Parts: sequence; structure tokens; C-alpha cells
Amino acid sequence: MSGSEERVARLRILRGQEREAGHLEEYEVPNGVGGSVLDALVWIRAHVDPSLAVRYSCTNANVCKECTVLIDGRVAFACTTRVGAEPMTVAPLPGKRLIRDLVTDIVPPLEHLSHLSIDK
Repeated sequence: MSGSEERVARLRILRGQEREAGHLEEYEVPNGVGGSVLDALVWIRAHVDPSLAVRYSCTNANVCKECTVLIDGRVAFACTTRVGAEPMTVAPLPGKRLIRDLVTDIVPPLEHLSHLSIDK
């Protein structure tokens, strides 16, 4: 590879507010951005598409678990999953209520305020 050719990572991200009506959008991210899928998602928001919805709250790798998504069909942390040479597909967590793009409801069902009664 010559010095003028820049390697890129490709992420296909499921976008939308409904899983069935969602669509895949492909983004190219320069490999020099960082090594994790989360680094690539943050770069996409900052440089290409600020409308991309993604949740994270990093204090230390693998501590908060807020960046958990589906990567190539497997549940994984975006912060610890390395970007690969082949295009990667990133989607919201299955079995959770979708808010938008990669953001799902992370509150356990019994902790929703709608389930609480103040009449006790």
C-alpha cells in the first residue's frame, strides 16, 4: 500500500426508530481514529453525521456497559470491540425497546416509573 492510500474501516449501522423500518447506512472511518467500534461511532458523530444516536458513558473500559450493541450479530461492548478489516454491522440490542439508531431502553422493566404505585 502506498503512502497516499489511507486504510479505512467500514461500519454498517442500523438507523431509525423502528427495527423493521430501519435501514443500514455505511460509513467509512479512517483507521487512525482509534481501535474500537466506539471510537469509530464517536468519530462518525463528530465528523460525518451528528444525528447518529449512540449511548456511552466511559469511566473505564467494560465498566458502565452503556455502549452494548449488536456487532456482526453478537452482543458486545463497542468500547472493547476492535474495528476489523472487513465491514462490520452495528445494530441496537435485541429484545430491548428501541429509542433510535443504536440507543435502546436500558432500564430493567420493573424499574420503570409506570410500574410503581404511590398508593402503598
